[in-house]
Amino acid sequence: MNHTDPKSEAEQAALIRRLQAGDEAAYGELLERWRKPVLNFIHRLTGDAGAADEIAQEVFVRVSRNIGGFRTGGGEAAFSAWLFQIARNAALDALRHRRRHPAVSLEEQPAAGTRIADSAPCPARAAELRDAGAEIAAAVLALPEEQRTALVLAEYHDFAVAEIAAVMGTNAKSVEARLYRARQTLRQKLAHLMK
Repeated sequence: MNHTDPKSEAEQAALIRRLQAGDEAAYGELLERWRKPVLNFIHRLTGDAGAADEIAQEVFVRVSRNIGGFRTGGGEAAFSAWLFQIARNAALDALRHRRRHPAVSLEEQPAAGTRIADSAPCPARAAELRDAGAEIAAAVLALPEEQRTALVLAEYHDFAVAEIAAVMGTNAKSVEARLYRARQTLRQKLAHLMK
């Protein structure tokens, strides 16, 4: 994410002001800019593609309800931290609900593995990559929530440590420790893939 582009920050502040004024077109722009990153973040936190779409919709409803209280002075970095904090809270709410109501049919489970491009060199290599992707995704999902959130924001969304701390409501040292532990755990679990 590029949080340092002055034009981008000015555009983001203008978009927020338009949202706060109730501009419907601004809401469409917000969705266009942030829907995919929020959806990806939620999917990586929950491991459930179907639920991620539903949760992302809830996130943008919450943003719409609460945008009036957001202060534009912090630029795009502050807005993205606020947005991803809402997304994290919505994902955690959904995970808690899923734990309390575990009855999920097998048909609703996401397909294992990652999507391989059609130009894969051979079926054996494609299967190997798909298996490795599934194993990595499972290892990330098995991390404790605090470590998983920090890792997903750092590795998949290019958030800086300070931004992750803002999303998680903690300090930079705590985020650094969580990232260190998460990476150590993944190195141990996935060492066989690095050979």
